Amino acid sequence: MRRRSHPPPSPLPQRAGVDPVRVRLPAGDAWATVRDHLVARLAAGAGVIDEMLDAGRIVDAAGRPVPRDMEYVPGMFLWFHRELPYEEPVPFTIDVLYRDEHLVVADKPHFLATTPRGSHVAETALARLRRQLGMPALGAAHRLDRLTAGLVLFTVRPEERGAYQALFRDRRVAKEYEAVAPYDPSLALPRTVRSRIVKERGILAAREVDGEPNAVSSIELLEHRNGRARYRLLPRTGQTHQLRVHMSALGVPILGDPLYPVVTGPVPAGDFRRPLQLLARGLEFTDPVTGHEHRFVSPRALQAWSSYDEWTG
Repeated sequence: MRRRSHPPPSPLPQRAGVDPVRVRLPAGDAWATVRDHLVARLAAGAGVIDEMLDAGRIVDAAGRPVPRDMEYVPGMFLWFHRELPYEEPVPFTIDVLYRDEHLVVADKPHFLATTPRGSHVAETALARLRRQLGMPALGAAHRLDRLTAGLVLFTVRPEERGAYQALFRDRRVAKEYEAVAPYDPSLALPRTVRSRIVKERGILAAREVDGEPNAVSSIELLEHRNGRARYRLLPRTGQTHQLRVHMSALGVPILGDPLYPVVTGPVPAGDFRRPLQLLARGLEFTDPVTGHEHRFVSPRALQAWSSYDEWTG
């Protein structure tokens, strides 16, 4: 089997903790010039591409600006920086709970995306930590939903990232979540929920369908008061929005959830009230590089439990 070659290092530095965009010209295409391919591939439009080329903002592996008339060469790598959109700053800190030569474990606040994606680029946990710690090579081993707070594991060395990602892919990480949701005295707990969840591209909410289960969650009641309860959630699988879907299906949707059981209107930018009351409380695993046994616990408190009036306000 032919081994896939690694791309060359970027000739451009990061900006605000965000990597430049890398493009590889595919084989089999018959474009006359690099410019023609970029105009067809990228959604920026011909005028924007021409402006970037004329300004020398698109470069090759050696960092040389690509001219408009450069011949198309299959397999060639190009780099450029995207224009960073304005992002409403998330007014909460991201705390580092653990750091060594291999790992950084951070406690992410609600509303902060884990990695650059869509309209969230510089205001992400990864970009913030790269800037905060001065570690441009930092990478994310997994992702946590933007609306969910709690523990996220980052890797220090790019060559070790795959080993830590495999922990999550192969389900060798014990994850513990906590949620605040309505209390239903008729709901028998603890219980294990099994269902088949599908998430379609372009559709905000995932849904349960008939078929072989692909999502398994253990749900326990920790305590309750005033019609609300604190739940311990143990996902055995990692489907998109799995815990949120399962809690809603049980009739106790997590407080502050804008998707389950009903998709609500978009929250205005800068509105950080009533965060989703879901927290990635704990991570436990055997380090694939050092062999050490790790257990990390977030000290964060869910506001709808600790201070309900403040959360509703």
